[in-house]
Amino acid sequence: MIIVTGATGKLGRRTVERLLERVPADRVGVSVRDPRKAKDLADRGVRVRQGSFDDPASLVHAFQGAEQVLLVSLNRTGEECVAGHRTAIDAAVKAGAGRILYTSQMGAAHDSRFTACRDHARTEDLLRATGLPWTALRNGFYTFSALQFLEPARQTGDIALPADGPFAWTGHDDLAEATAAILTDEGRFEGPTPPLTASTALDFDAIARIASQATGRSFTRTVIPDDTFREQALAHGAPAPMTDLLVSIFDAARNGEFTTVDPTLAELIGREPAAFGTLLEAAWAA
Repeated sequence: MIIVTGATGKLGRRTVERLLERVPADRVGVSVRDPRKAKDLADRGVRVRQGSFDDPASLVHAFQGAEQVLLVSLNRTGEECVAGHRTAIDAAVKAGAGRILYTSQMGAAHDSRFTACRDHARTEDLLRATGLPWTALRNGFYTFSALQFLEPARQTGDIALPADGPFAWTGHDDLAEATAAILTDEGRFEGPTPPLTASTALDFDAIARIASQATGRSFTRTVIPDDTFREQALAHGAPAPMTDLLVSIFDAARNGEFTTVDPTLAELIGREPAAFGTLLEAAWAA
């Protein structure tokens, strides 16, 4: 039995779909906050149980009988994030899971300038301390994040963001396929994986050129100070902690934390990962 948390989210749902291509449905279970949103999975034979990272007992029940548990990282920051991950890890241990896998990120380190990477590093410490077999999937920076940063530029034609550095932008579909491959070949990786990235690292100067080529429109790249970006985000209603998180992304990129590209993802999925331009065209066409 393989249990996946967050199975109605962007990465978790895609991972479940890829798993169902590899193993019978009765070997797959999901832990979701709202089982109604996973009714179609239940109809296909997937075991659906309610589980919340804020309710330890629900997670123990959701993880019951698991040979492997995939913990999809929470969309939280700081102590709130790590505490939720601790609850889930403890529940997996209590439920008797044989292996815990966790969606970490390339650049995970205690001294990272990106808040989330520090949270990932602390979570990896918790996994290491369980004594169980574990795997941290060091995923490349999600292309979805770049597309969110680009959303205002779709109207203005100007990519106005803080100074950055190259990011190994990587698509959810490719990462989900790789995750399913790892889950169905137990023991392939012990501890952190190599960075699971696309084949090219791009800064927003390069992305401006790609967007221009993809759309036939002219896109410019304007560098704005971090403080200006922070003030603009706050003015648009972003909470202060989220604003600080966004600024820290660019600080870490300038520090070279997301530059590495690695062939492991391509090897796992048996082809080159989707290029940024391909994913941008598909997203904007939709």
